[in-house]
Amino acid sequence: MKIIINGKKMETNYHTAFEAKEKLGTKNDIVILNGFQIDKDSNLHENDVLNIIPKGVIPAKEELETMMMARHTPLVHQKLKKGRVAIAGLGGLGSNVAIMLARIGVGHLLLVDFDMVEPSNLNRQNYTIHHLGMPKTAALKKQIEDINPFIQVKTQQIKVTEKNVKHLFGGYDILCEAFDHPQEKSMLINTALNQLKNIKIVAASGMAGYDSSNLIQTTRPMKNLYLCGDFKNEAKIGRGLMAPRVQICAGHQANMILRLLIGIEKI
Repeated sequence: MKIIINGKKMETNYHTAFEAKEKLGTKNDIVILNGFQIDKDSNLHENDVLNIIPKGVIPAKEELETMMMARHTPLVHQKLKKGRVAIAGLGGLGSNVAIMLARIGVGHLLLVDFDMVEPSNLNRQNYTIHHLGMPKTAALKKQIEDINPFIQVKTQQIKVTEKNVKHLFGGYDILCEAFDHPQEKSMLINTALNQLKNIKIVAASGMAGYDSSNLIQTTRPMKNLYLCGDFKNEAKIGRGLMAPRVQICAGHQANMILRLLIGIEKI
């Protein structure tokens, strides 16, 4: 029987996952079978993907991607690795979306923002006090490299305008709109829909305050446009942007991007 063990295809007589672990690893190793970590033994079948991972040990670089792929689910990972996603705006939405996409293994990310990390960002954005004063593009790229060094990350520290939308985002499968202000959101969405006919846009509107999480949803108002949020709660005096709802909305965006990259266009 041929199976893939730790990234290598091999002929084996092992009948179960734990039998392979006993022969190739130790009793404390983590066993991942076809993308799922198991704690009970399971039979092996032709073309299964098995990973046996030592707990608490930093693997060699060439082994790390195989181990990460095991958790992403192998067939899904192959599609995500080819994905090309641009993120416009690296604030509460964009910084969190970027980290989520990095963790699931999206292969090519473009990070676009003109701003620096400052103290008022820390209540909801994916930065720490050590990033204060750094360009958001540089701070986020470094974090992604620490999470998944196999992702190709490009950055543009520039303000997005109608004149540079096509130049910046042409060639990407998906554009994640993550701006703060309604006028900027509208400009980017309308310009991209007009100038980039094949790109899919995942945008957001309405995630301020502390209303119910269940009000945030994903909709599809147009063929190539997906919109996440509650569509009414904008930031204002007495109802600011807070981490829980911002991150919930960012999760909607990241999950819709994931679905689109693996070929699921339904919301």
